[in-house]
Amino acid sequence: MNKAILFGTTGTAIALAMLAFGFMAGRPETATAQTLAQATSSTAPNAANLDRAEIETIVRDYLLKNPEVLLEAQQALEDKQQEAQRVASLDVIKGAQEDIFNSAHDGVVGNPNGKVTIVEFYDYNCGYCKRAQADMQALTETDPDLRFVLKEFPILGPDSQKAHVVSQAFLKLAPEKFEEFHNQLLGGQGRAGEDSAIKIALALGIDEAKLREEMKNPAIMENFSKTYDLANKLAITGTPSYVVGNEVVFGALGKDVLAEKIKAAKTASSAAN
Repeated sequence: MNKAILFGTTGTAIALAMLAFGFMAGRPETATAQTLAQATSSTAPNAANLDRAEIETIVRDYLLKNPEVLLEAQQALEDKQQEAQRVASLDVIKGAQEDIFNSAHDGVVGNPNGKVTIVEFYDYNCGYCKRAQADMQALTETDPDLRFVLKEFPILGPDSQKAHVVSQAFLKLAPEKFEEFHNQLLGGQGRAGEDSAIKIALALGIDEAKLREEMKNPAIMENFSKTYDLANKLAITGTPSYVVGNEVVFGALGKDVLAEKIKAAKTASSAAN
């Protein structure tokens, strides 16, 4: 979240209201209230007689002289929200292990029997997913114990959904070739769609009639709905996003960061066993 937003009308009004409330309540444990009380002691010895306008003026003057208070408050709020989301995500991960890590409609690359699993939510038209493709390939090549689950999450328009429909149909018909299909479609030039996905599928030996018939399978849309619901519960709104162990990781953070997360997940798993 952009810290500058706190200087907008709404953020400032909320900050003023909170500070004014703390001042009027006279809570001794509130550092800001103490500072404001000290600041007004010389000009308003009888603070109880101050009206709302006078208190707001005092608070405004204080914030103008000490704007860093707003940034500190915003950072504290962000930290609190992130911790709350981490705890909520942990509960979701614990309660949806099979849906996250072992869903039958997800492609798997790397070692299918790997000791540690990383799950990626991706869209075939996500530029960041395309950049992160090399990270996945490097991690699975260097770590023989890594199981990489590809969770299809088409959120970038109709073309994306159509490309993912073909992908789901391909996975059903030829799971052993899915990694090659995935790498070609995600690594291709231009925008992925139904035509480009079908072209790759046919080049890999899939019968077109069977492919188009499988594309009509209503289970495909049901699978997408399940993934959308899971993403919503995990507060995933963009791609790529990952689940590693008991942690949700947002964004294309690079191979080194993911490797550290994988290492931590392995350590936690070993300790649990």
